[in-house]
Amino acid sequence: MDDHTRDESVGPPISGTPAGWDADRGPSNGWEHGTLRRATIHGVRLFNSSAYHESHDCFEAEWYNYGRGTTESAFLHGMVQVAAGAYKHVEFENDDGMRSLFETALQYLHGVPRDFYGVDLPDVRTTLTNALRDPTVVDGWAITLDGTRPTAREIDYEYAAELE
Repeated sequence: MDDHTRDESVGPPISGTPAGWDADRGPSNGWEHGTLRRATIHGVRLFNSSAYHESHDCFEAEWYNYGRGTTESAFLHGMVQVAAGAYKHVEFENDDGMRSLFETALQYLHGVPRDFYGVDLPDVRTTLTNALRDPTVVDGWAITLDGTRPTAREIDYEYAAELE
């Protein structure tokens, strides 16, 4: 584990044992990269609350912690593209831009474990693929994290604001 991605304050997954989690490391530091889990929690909650720009920022800021070619980098880069694509569709009604970003996201997310840091990536990939044909599937879409579809709280907006 890289010390700069360690965050022992991040708790265990709500359910299951997703890729990135190892209970043998202990309940307070079971994540291989605690900062990645923290960014994922905030990013997913914000995405699910249609705060796409803030969600994008959560994933993007964490992405810089990982070297090119790592699974962590691919996951985060893919999620940056997911949030940016949703933002293009919802805020600008730019479905061509959304499609381009989603196609890139699919490339980055290809081969990332299906439950990476708790995100239901098969559902993400399916929704992205379906949105290429019918952009309206993005409307109201919520990403699943640890089997739930959490929404943003004040702490999530505060986290994103601190990244600026």
